[in-house]
Amino acid sequence: MDLTVRVKRFNPEAEPRQPYWQDFPISIDENATVLDTLIHIREMVDGTLSLRCSCRSAICGSCAMRINGHAGLACKTKASDAMDKDGMIKVEPAGNMPVVKDLVVNLDLFWRKIVQVEPFLKPQGPEPEAEYVVPNEAMMHLSGVTACIMCGACVSDCTVLEVDPNFLGPAALAKAYRFTADPRDGDGEGVSRERLRKLSDYGGMWDCTRCGECVQACPKGVAPMDRIMALREQAIKAGFDNNNGARHTEAFTESVGHSGSLNELQLPVKTVGITNIPALLGFLPVGLRALTHGKLPPLVHKNIANVEFVRKLHHKLEEHQPEK
Repeated sequence: MDLTVRVKRFNPEAEPRQPYWQDFPISIDENATVLDTLIHIREMVDGTLSLRCSCRSAICGSCAMRINGHAGLACKTKASDAMDKDGMIKVEPAGNMPVVKDLVVNLDLFWRKIVQVEPFLKPQGPEPEAEYVVPNEAMMHLSGVTACIMCGACVSDCTVLEVDPNFLGPAALAKAYRFTADPRDGDGEGVSRERLRKLSDYGGMWDCTRCGECVQACPKGVAPMDRIMALREQAIKAGFDNNNGARHTEAFTESVGHSGSLNELQLPVKTVGITNIPALLGFLPVGLRALTHGKLPPLVHKNIANVEFVRKLHHKLEEHQPEK
């Protein structure tokens, strides 16, 4: 099988110190993976190409990189599936982390985020007299989270981290949920109020924009965004609802549940609070741009047709919500 691998390269010791693209036309076996093609290039074409790899079995996570613009494991991606109609595969280093050389990135940012969420059990109260036996259903629920292989693919494609390095990121927040949902952590009910308090601060769970990139990138189906949503539910249930994120969620739900659509004029006011004058003034430029571009929401928010069906659905969902 003939194809061309376009690799984004960077050598910190060469001038000019700028990344550049290099094409490698090669012939490879039909069943080869993207990692196989890169190893072939390194061993047979250009020995200076740098990349990480180890198990070749989608276990170690070492070969995480961007393939055709999205993060994934090179060892898990078949070259025949990845190449376009012209036989081209684009490969570049993982995003949101500084490049060391070629396809190798510095993972310090990834590990700092993991450490920030204190990735260990923190039980409270007296020690149990005997062995603590965890209910099987509790660990089965956590099995999806513990499947994380720390490859950093979700961090690579996180759109929030691109603009705000303070964000904990999807991997760390999914790891945090692994502990907040563990019955051995916190108060014995699987909830640590101190953890949830910290995770509710700026840079925590409420900064996720729910773009879904981390869900798509994860090679193990951990679905970090879903874990972040579960963290938010835990936080609100635990009473940590006096922040912009929680108020935004409540206002959004209330608006749609009442009128069937989102009241975009009320949402920012209810999110930051009507008494937060500086924050409200900060919305003025956005409002002016919306006005000049004909995008300003109507001043009178109306119910949609057949809104009673939406209200019934909303009422049913509210009935099934656990009490705070």
